[in-house]
Amino acid sequence: MRGGPTQVLMAQLPRIAVTPPQGSALLRDYLAGESLAARYFSGHPHDPTAYQRKAREVDGRLDTASRTRLTGAFRPLSSAATHRLTRVLAGDGYFVTTGQQTGLFTGPLYTVYKALSAIRLAAALEPILSRPVLALFWVAADDHDWDEVSHATVLDARGYPQRIALRDLAGEAPMAMSHRRLTGSAELAVDALREFLPDTAFRDLYIGQLRDAYRSGRTMAEAFEAALAGVLEGLDIALVSSAHPLVKEHSVPVLARALEHAGEEAARVAGQTELLLAAGYHAQVSIAPGASNVFLQDDSGRERLVHDADGWSLRRTRRRLPTAALLERLHADPAAFSPNVLLRPVVESALFPTLAYVGGPAETSYFAQIGCLFQQHGITPPIVFPRHSVTIVEGGTAKALEKFGLDLAALQAPLAELIADVVRRELPADLTGSLERLRLTLAEGYEELAEAVRGVAPGMHRPVRGARHTALAQTLAIEKRILQHVRREQDGRFEQLRRAAASVYPGDSPQERMLNVYPYLARYGPELLRAIMSAMAVELVASHRAFRGVNCEGEALAPVSVGGIG
Repeated sequence: MRGGPTQVLMAQLPRIAVTPPQGSALLRDYLAGESLAARYFSGHPHDPTAYQRKAREVDGRLDTASRTRLTGAFRPLSSAATHRLTRVLAGDGYFVTTGQQTGLFTGPLYTVYKALSAIRLAAALEPILSRPVLALFWVAADDHDWDEVSHATVLDARGYPQRIALRDLAGEAPMAMSHRRLTGSAELAVDALREFLPDTAFRDLYIGQLRDAYRSGRTMAEAFEAALAGVLEGLDIALVSSAHPLVKEHSVPVLARALEHAGEEAARVAGQTELLLAAGYHAQVSIAPGASNVFLQDDSGRERLVHDADGWSLRRTRRRLPTAALLERLHADPAAFSPNVLLRPVVESALFPTLAYVGGPAETSYFAQIGCLFQQHGITPPIVFPRHSVTIVEGGTAKALEKFGLDLAALQAPLAELIADVVRRELPADLTGSLERLRLTLAEGYEELAEAVRGVAPGMHRPVRGARHTALAQTLAIEKRILQHVRREQDGRFEQLRRAAASVYPGDSPQERMLNVYPYLARYGPELLRAIMSAMAVELVASHRAFRGVNCEGEALAPVSVGGIG
């Protein structure tokens, strides 16, 4: 039974475990400053001189007029953010950007962690640059992957993951989230979430915010932005939507250039991708022959533009558009066009005085493919700062780890293996000693017999060794049956361990990639986010000489018919 509000209102903040980003070999080499990875990035994320170089490039490219044209597109979430934003737009400061798809109820935990990482990096850069630096969250309102964003996952009272989903819009044509309007199922989803939240004074505060955000008739993007603003309220960050009219209007030159020079852009990205693969790294984003980096949204949904000898066609419906008509439409109706995942960072840097982008492991990898795409638009790529990886270790989990003598990493193992290891460690010493002595005796005895039989019947040493293996395997089978018996006898004792594993690795996925933020906010309140930020260390002290900017020389930039990135 759930307790009343005062019972958990003052819940002690949980332990916050912040670990280095985990990911591909490319990410590991990038963070380690390896020269093989350095050629794909404009600077190392811990090198203050990299940000100073990028600041000079931004100052030389964006004047005050180009900054102030976007005034009105931003949503600062604190008075300090408002002050910084005013100075940045006046030409006296910079942005650290991050962003995410518009997931239901802000999506997985890492959405919030990206925002907090950006705030921490911005604060660390200010004394180095002696200029204001503001975190800016890009609401990816143009994304159309409904299956990605239409659900949220929470743990129920038993510790099992439960999925809350908006199901009534599934199966429709792909549509940007800035066009996807919510129905009554969104309000039902808020009701469902409420049932999974702990009964605290914070619960109704956040549920009230969500009821206001996820109203019927609002777009998915508008609801996400409102929810995220409620979660991050009071922190030094601003939001900007990719669907804002000012953003759309001033993105036109980048999108027009992308369409007019699609072949060259494709060759540049393909060249970097080939070099990555040749170096033993992976390509995060695959090449789709003939496709541009631009989407068109109309009554038929959101579609990729594909070029051929006669003009352009839409990838899904195959409708055709002459080049002149397409460009005319872009200038007349910029809201109908949007960049793909690889061109979006270029649009951000073209519009905003961006020093760095805070991204997850996958984003860090695809930035390695697009350095030369930035150069195609006359921009030095921002410094890519991998977001912090965070695990919230609540009281029950901490007690389970202490009780069973485990560390947090042990919970990554499959539950059956984890419990078997615990049982094995707790077996009486005389029992484990007897098993080891039996194995040693069998191994030595059969080995002695195998050697002795060589002089009498040379062909028999192989069957003897086979019998040895069988006997040793039988001891393992006996041990397994003993472990299974002990586990059955003590099954209730391991429920605490099962709950701990489900909390940290629900569905065998890291907590931050699966679970939603609201159950934690309902239990601990907004101070939880400040505690997480405090645990996020940002060290800007290292010098990495291997990083000399993105190397686009020597790429195969021969003209192609027109390609793109899938």
